[in-house]
Amino acid sequence: MANSNWSERIVRLLRRMNNFYLPGSCRDNGLRFEIDGLQVGWIPPHVAPLLTRYPEVFSPPHGGAVALCPGLDSYGRRSEAVDAVLRSLRREGSLTCLQGWRDEKYSVMAKFSDPPLMWMERAATCLFGVKRYGVHINGYTVSDSGEVSMWLARRSPTKQTYPGLLDNLAAGGLSAGLGIKHTLVKECQEEACIPAAIAEKARPVTTISYTYEDEEGVFAESQFVYDLELPLEFKPRVGDGEVQEFYLLPMDKVKELLVTDDFKPNCAMVALDFLIRHSFIEPDSEPCYQEFVAGLHQTV
Repeated sequence: MANSNWSERIVRLLRRMNNFYLPGSCRDNGLRFEIDGLQVGWIPPHVAPLLTRYPEVFSPPHGGAVALCPGLDSYGRRSEAVDAVLRSLRREGSLTCLQGWRDEKYSVMAKFSDPPLMWMERAATCLFGVKRYGVHINGYTVSDSGEVSMWLARRSPTKQTYPGLLDNLAAGGLSAGLGIKHTLVKECQEEACIPAAIAEKARPVTTISYTYEDEEGVFAESQFVYDLELPLEFKPRVGDGEVQEFYLLPMDKVKELLVTDDFKPNCAMVALDFLIRHSFIEPDSEPCYQEFVAGLHQTV
C-alpha cells in the first residue's frame, strides 16, 4: 500500500494547482474575456474595473463578459491596442505581475489548434486568464540492468519565478510564432547543452493541463510533455544560466522530492505523470491513482 501521507501531499499539490475549480475562486465572480465572440480567457474581479478606463479597446462588461471592441478586427490591431493598455498599466505600477515584464509575446486563441487572434505580453496573461502553452522534457536514463533514473535541473537563484527550485531537465513557454518541437530543441540546447541531434529524439507523450489563481490573476496552462532517453554517458551542462546544476536521481528519490517545497509545482506534476506512465505508481497500490490522473488533466 502506498504511503498515505505522500499520497495526501500529492493530492494537495494538485488541488492547489487547480484551485480555480474550487468553491470561492474568482470563477464565481470573474468575467469571460472574449474576442470576436470566442471566449479566450477569464478576467479576475480586480482587473475588470481597470479595463473600463479604456473604452476604445474594451467594451463595457455585458452578460458576464468583457470583449475587445469590434473595431479591433485584426491580429495586429488587437495586439497593438492591448499592448498599449498594458504598458500604461505597467507605468502605474499597481499590478505586480507587470513588474516582471519579459518582452515575450504569447499567442491568444480559443483552442491551441485555432489561428491566433492576437499576441499578449507573457507577464500580463494572468490578468486575462488566457491559456499559456509550454513544453517540458523528462530526461531519463536506463542502466544496463534496466534501472531508470531521471535528470532534474535546479533553477538559477536569479530566475524571475521559483528561483532555486527543482525543475524538469529543460522546459520553456511557447512564444508566438514558434512551434513545439522548435521550442523543445531550443530549450534543450540553451538550458542543458543538449545537441539538436539528441534533443530531436524526444517523444511527445501527453499534455498536462491545470488552472490556478493567486493574488496576481488566473493561470490557465497546458504543457506539452516529451520523454527523452539520454545515453548513459551523456551529462547535461549548464548553458544560458537559467539552471545552476543538474542531478541524475533514482526514481524513488524523485518520488520523495515531489512532495517537498524544493520542487517547482508544475514541474512536479510533469514528473508525477512520468511516474504514472512508467508504472512507478500503479492503481493496485495507490488509492489516490484516479485523483492523480484527473488532477493532471483539467481544462477550463
